[in-house]
Amino acid sequence: MTATAPTASPALVPRSAALAAGRARPPLTVLLSLAVIAVVLLWSLAPGLVTGHDPALGLPEDKFTAPGLRYWAGTDHLGRDLFTRIVHGSASSITSALIAVAIGVAAGGALGLLGGYLGGWIDAVIGRVVDVLLAIPGFLLAVVVVTALGYDTRNAAIATGVSAVAVFARLMRSEVLRVRTSVFIEAARLSGASAGYVLARHVLPNALRPVLSLAILQFGIAILVIAGLAFLGYGDPPPASDWGLLVSDGREHLLHAPWLVIAPGLVIAVVVLSVSRLSRWLDQGRNR
Repeated sequence: MTATAPTASPALVPRSAALAAGRARPPLTVLLSLAVIAVVLLWSLAPGLVTGHDPALGLPEDKFTAPGLRYWAGTDHLGRDLFTRIVHGSASSITSALIAVAIGVAAGGALGLLGGYLGGWIDAVIGRVVDVLLAIPGFLLAVVVVTALGYDTRNAAIATGVSAVAVFARLMRSEVLRVRTSVFIEAARLSGASAGYVLARHVLPNALRPVLSLAILQFGIAILVIAGLAFLGYGDPPPASDWGLLVSDGREHLLHAPWLVIAPGLVIAVVVLSVSRLSRWLDQGRNR
């Protein structure tokens, strides 16, 4: 009788590898969100590759044409192709949102960094300013700022960025408070490093990652806020094709041409939800 040497189960390694791959692979909703964001970026960077129509040129005989093979999203009251106007309006919407997020990250991050690291009366003053800003609804604050600056999309972007400063300042401060008590921070101080060097070399890199996750989420919120400001007339005037302005123009014809509101509104909703889903997935990966 011969002895049979024990053999390892061949299913164990492939199964563990499959589980690891499953954890690393993005969910389908994330992949769809990335696809949506990629398409919108293509619209904003090269609208001519997507549509050959002029966003400001309309054919009176084609006005209020329902969506179909010729006009994917229909036409407006001047016979202009709505899909073309949405595509060309994406550049303004995306750029404005990026400006708003940049202002929020730069100003709010600087306030939170200084307040959290220096402490004392500086932190107290910054904290009170942040509390006041947080007490004002973000959209209302944006309306106040854009009213003071003037009505156009650039000022709407600045106003949206100002309304987000307090959110970034609060998060950055909490991260700095967590990092500044670390052993490597104390070691850098004891070695004689200046406060500026410690902030730039050690504190900021370790406190920045959650802020970047928030920046992605705030990008979607900024698109929504800027669209809301354009809807209320605080952005560029017609014939601009900002997404919020398209919704505002379409509401006058909602009963007999609902696609004028549905199409740009759906684009805004899908883009904002896609950015939000991507932000949540990145935040979950950071917390794992």
